[in-house]
This record gives sequence, structure tokens and C-alpha cells, in this order.
Amino acid sequence: MTPGRAPGRPVSAPEPDPTADQATKDAMSNATTVSPAHSASTASTLITNIASLVTNDPSLGDNSPLGLVHDAAVAIEGDRVVWTGDQSKAPATDNRVDAGGRAVIPGFVDSHSHLVFAGDRTQEFNARMSGRPYSAGGIRTTVAATRAASDEELAANVTRYLREALHQGTTTFETKSGYGLTVEDEARALRVAAAHTDEVTYLGAHIVAPEFAEDPAGYVALVTGEMLDACAPYARWIDVFCEKGAFDGDQARAILSAGKAKGLHPRIHANQLSYGPGVQLAVELDAASADHCTHLTDADVDALASGDTVATLLPGAEFSTRAAWPDARRLLDAGVTVALSTDCNPGSSFTSSVPFCVALAVRDMGMTPDEALWSATAGGAAALRRTDIGRVTPGAYADLTLLDAPSHVHLAYRPGVPLVTGVWRRGERVL
Repeated sequence: MTPGRAPGRPVSAPEPDPTADQATKDAMSNATTVSPAHSASTASTLITNIASLVTNDPSLGDNSPLGLVHDAAVAIEGDRVVWTGDQSKAPATDNRVDAGGRAVIPGFVDSHSHLVFAGDRTQEFNARMSGRPYSAGGIRTTVAATRAASDEELAANVTRYLREALHQGTTTFETKSGYGLTVEDEARALRVAAAHTDEVTYLGAHIVAPEFAEDPAGYVALVTGEMLDACAPYARWIDVFCEKGAFDGDQARAILSAGKAKGLHPRIHANQLSYGPGVQLAVELDAASADHCTHLTDADVDALASGDTVATLLPGAEFSTRAAWPDARRLLDAGVTVALSTDCNPGSSFTSSVPFCVALAVRDMGMTPDEALWSATAGGAAALRRTDIGRVTPGAYADLTLLDAPSHVHLAYRPGVPLVTGVWRRGERVL
């Protein structure tokens, strides 16, 4: 794993306030701290009695990629972390919260989800578990249900799944369109998504719309033309499902290139169901992430290791489709930056639980508990090209998850147990 590959933004520590008491001066001199812009009325909070704190800053604590600090404390002011370190050196704050000897980790960064949809595919899942293989075509079932749903129904579904994710420690998420496949339905999906997150992805190229089944070139023209024009104002990213049954390499390149020309940055569903050009294309176009990465050649791995594209692994999809697991160990050993995400969607990975995906990655994908946690936090941030989330360091958003356990290792050690007992998002305790 290469945490240093994630882009960073330096944060300077201020000089100790000459009016502060000596304990506060000492604390500021011996820990990482930052002074954010804030009003005089902004309250500060210290979370103390933390058995183990994951900062994802290798310069802190045990100097590992997790930057693990024992007997730690975290100070929050406004929406930012302003201090982390040994609790015996903590600065004075307006409020204190006792973590009770539990672990604190960064809020999970779920960098790949499909939350704007209607209906479910219970029957398809049941049939698949009885022997029918998964293919890209099942998406059409969700397309029909989503087109028939009202805006209010779609928004209610997004809210429901976000509530689920929050209760499992997710504080940042990306989500996509892709279940409308008309100009109007794709644009409204992105409007719904944009009401909940800044990490919105235009995925008009999920599959070829049913109306264009005999004219895929015509659909690519729509996706890169009128549909893109209508969707670009609501999105930060553009994505394409580069796979047999969806879009080939040439089509994917045309779609992502059109999005880049409109100011959208590429991501790509790559190499999920078979070997293909997706990963190589992702690196060629400087995509932020190549997602799935299940079927990789040595050349694919080398390309990821030499570029800035994150390999986002989605073990919920393999769990729900009984497919081969991605080989995370192979990627990590090659120096590829890896993210873990849920791929929450109604067809192939209907889970909003990052802890579940962490446990799968440790059990079945060759990751250590430390690597899996880093990938689900700082790795997800790297897949979104963010430096202000996925870590508990001064200057980052105060997105924290409190576990009812003394160590983050319990996420894999106690799979399926609801360990999240507290969540702060941008400095506000929301659970």
C-alpha cells in the first residue's frame, strides 16, 4: 500500500498563543495542530480517553501508514480537526467528550455507490443464488422502476440509504446516475444526488438505453451530446461501464473524453466481469479511479502502479454475485493505491456497510486489517482526489467514527457486529 501516493495539502502549525496557559503552549508545541478560520463564538470540543486513534498520518503515533496514536485525544473547532496527539498534552477546549477507552477512526469514504434508483431486484438475487450468473443486463429492470418513480420517491430512497451508511460510520460518499438513461431522467437523478453530496457522477453510460438497443452509436452520441449538456452542471465526475454487454474501449474513450471537455473528471467501471481495456484506458485518461479491477493482466497492474489512478475494489459485488475476488494483495505489493467501497446498488451489491466490505477484504482479498481500514478511509479520499477527508489530522474535516471496541482491528475480527457507536461529521456529532 502506498498512502504517500494520495495527494496532500500541507498544513502549517501556528505559534503558541502567548496568552494561553502553559499546558496549552506545551500541547501545541508537542502535537500536530492548526488554527482554522473561525469566529470567536465557535465552540471547541476535545474527544479524550481514546484507546487507539487512527490518523492516517505516518508522521504521528507509531509512524505506520495508519499513524496510530494510543491514549489519544482529538480537538475539534468548527468543522475541522485542530489538534491530535497524546491526551496528556491536550489543549484546553470548551467541551469534552469521553471516548471511554474506545477506538476512533476517520469517517469512512465510500467512493463508489449507485443510490439514485427505485425498486429492488430480490427475485434476480434469489435466482442468481440458485445458479443463474450475473450479467450487465439486469440493470434494465432498475431503469424501468427508476423512470416510473417520482422525484420524491428517489430522494426518499437516497435519504434512507444514506442514513444506513451514516449509522455504519460513512461520512463521505460518491453516488452516480445511470438508472434513467434518458436526458430528463439522468439530469433529475443528478439533481437528487447533488442535494446530498458534492461527489456526484454522471453515468449515462451505464448500459445502452433500451430504446437504442439496435443503435449503440446513436446512444453514445446522446450521452456525449445532449445528455452530457443537461447533466454536466450537476456533476463533478463522469463514469462509464466498460464491459462486454455495456461499452467497449473506443466507446468508453469517446464518452470520457467528451466529459473531460466539459470539465468532468473521469472514473471508470473497469475489468469487473472479464479482462478488457478499462484499466489501461483509466490510466491513459488520468481517471481518478478504476473501479472493480477483478480481472487484471500484469500490464494492467503495472499501469496502475505507474500512474495516479486508484484501484477501487468493491467486494460487496463479488459477495453478491459469487464471482472471483479481486486480488488486493497483488495490487498492494505492486505499489498500487487501493480504495475499498460498497458499490451500493440494487442489483449486484445491495449493501451500504463499509465495515462489511472491510471484513470481506481481510478475509477473502489478502488485505491486512490495517490496509483495509486505510483503503476505506484515506484510499477512498484518494479515489476522490481529496485531502481534507479520510484522515484525522489538523486542517482536515472533523469526520470521525467512534467504535465500541479498543481497536480498528475489530472491524474484521467481529464481522457483522454493529460496532459504530458515535459519528461526527464536519465537527457535528450526528450519531
